[in-house]
Amino acid sequence: MNIRKMLLASVAIAWAVPAGALADTSDKKIALSNNYAGNSWRQAMLTSWEKVTGEAVKAGIVAAADAFTTAENQATEQAAQIQNMILQGYDAIVINAASPTALNGAVKEACDAGITVVSFDGIVTEPCAWRIAVDFKEMGRSEIEYLAKRLPEGGNLLEIRGLAGVFVDDAISGGIHEGVAKHPQFKIVGSVHGDWAQDVAQRAVAGILPSLPEIAAVVTQGGDGYGAAQAFAAAKRPTPIIIMGNRQDELAWWKEQKDANGYETMSVSIAPGVSTLAFWVAQQILDGKEVKKDLVVPFLRIDQDNLEANLEKTPQGGVANVEYTLEDAQKVIESAK
Repeated sequence: MNIRKMLLASVAIAWAVPAGALADTSDKKIALSNNYAGNSWRQAMLTSWEKVTGEAVKAGIVAAADAFTTAENQATEQAAQIQNMILQGYDAIVINAASPTALNGAVKEACDAGITVVSFDGIVTEPCAWRIAVDFKEMGRSEIEYLAKRLPEGGNLLEIRGLAGVFVDDAISGGIHEGVAKHPQFKIVGSVHGDWAQDVAQRAVAGILPSLPEIAAVVTQGGDGYGAAQAFAAAKRPTPIIIMGNRQDELAWWKEQKDANGYETMSVSIAPGVSTLAFWVAQQILDGKEVKKDLVVPFLRIDQDNLEANLEKTPQGGVANVEYTLEDAQKVIESAK
């Protein structure tokens, strides 16, 4: 091939490649808007974000990936935070939202300013934003399905909910109640909010236990299983089956009970590292990739046979976790097409 033909071929190839494929994100700034950091899951989520995005900044993939958490779990405060991010000139905002709807105005403002918005865990319903979600209802239903196999005759349940007013709390609780409707041998005889925190859950359970009949099982949302176990022990009540939420203290307590008396349960939660998937999805959108608005990731479940393996790799005070790479994100994006 002569020089002229080579040049013509190069031009043809350049025109054949979509412009977005040639985009460069090295000068792009991404911000994390987080509404709450008061439990081990949120702390692990922020740690994963800082670890993975810090490496991405060092590698020159993006210019910045700053994390911000509101002082209070209030949608109005988070909306103001997002508006401030718009003024600061971020190219993308990744959101763990206080409400699926109350932030839509601020999200729309960001989109109108040309900013990419990716929500995860606590997602938003504004159509211009992307959403990375776990099927939280299915997570709740899976707890009842597990109990239906363990306790075919049913029994009384105590429900420990999460943070009041947050979409995730409503969705998991909705799944639990749907599961009970399908398996009417179970009856929810008490419900408290544990805020996804062991100390809060322990106080809430201790407060309601004296008024409850015998409890066959405790259904939870994560960050509350160990606190529930301590409350039952302090009240000198028989320990029911307590669904765990992948926190290290829960897994360690479960392991102790398993070794001592064969205690059996299961544990389920969304991996805190989903924040890193949201980061890479935002980076890929900024890089010109076509990404579906709604992406679904599986929840992380731990069972009796893989308890020890998961506990071994979960840091003390932390949460069983999965952190995502760019290649992981590309696979999630591709599988959604």
